[in-house]
Amino acid sequence: MPSFPLISKSEQETFSEALHFAKMAQLQEMCALLYLPDAGKKGELIERIMTFINTGTILQSPRIPDRSRAKSHPPQALQPNALMLYGSYKNDLKTRTLFKQLIGPHFHYTAFGVDWLNDRWMKGKPPTYQEFADYWIAETARRKKSPANPKDEWRYIRFLQEMNATHPDASSREIMDAWKKEQAQQAAYARRVIEVLRKLIK
Repeated sequence: MPSFPLISKSEQETFSEALHFAKMAQLQEMCALLYLPDAGKKGELIERIMTFINTGTILQSPRIPDRSRAKSHPPQALQPNALMLYGSYKNDLKTRTLFKQLIGPHFHYTAFGVDWLNDRWMKGKPPTYQEFADYWIAETARRKKSPANPKDEWRYIRFLQEMNATHPDASSREIMDAWKKEQAQQAAYARRVIEVLRKLIK
């Protein structure tokens, strides 16, 4: 039986950073190499890998409760007081049109909106379209006053911000080439660490 954590704290920081550069398919492969479930979003896969390396605990994929699923409710018409349910909610033109009616022509789909909706689903509290619109308006106003840093799993956005700060004259092609190189190097490093850890847990 291996001793946990499998790598030191300083190594964990470097390794975690490298995982955030990996693509979904690469993270799923790394989970499989460690005999971990490979279902979930990018942040969940990274958390699953890091938790296992730290404690040996295998986190299972969270399941959206039935209270948030369309099959547990009567059919919902696309209107402000209808519930946004997992399995029936669609990110399509009709839904976007409704949100523009509730919010205004400046509405656009955002990552923070998706995160909020998923959080409500996981808690078994699906919101109405009006509640989502109210949240979007309030959160957008808040972020204008206090801009938020991109989440760790949005590493590409952070990379662009860093490149713009350190290389303001770089062309779009140069930035993209730099990203691809960095992404490949970081993902390759994470894969090498995984292969070493796989031998430890056999």
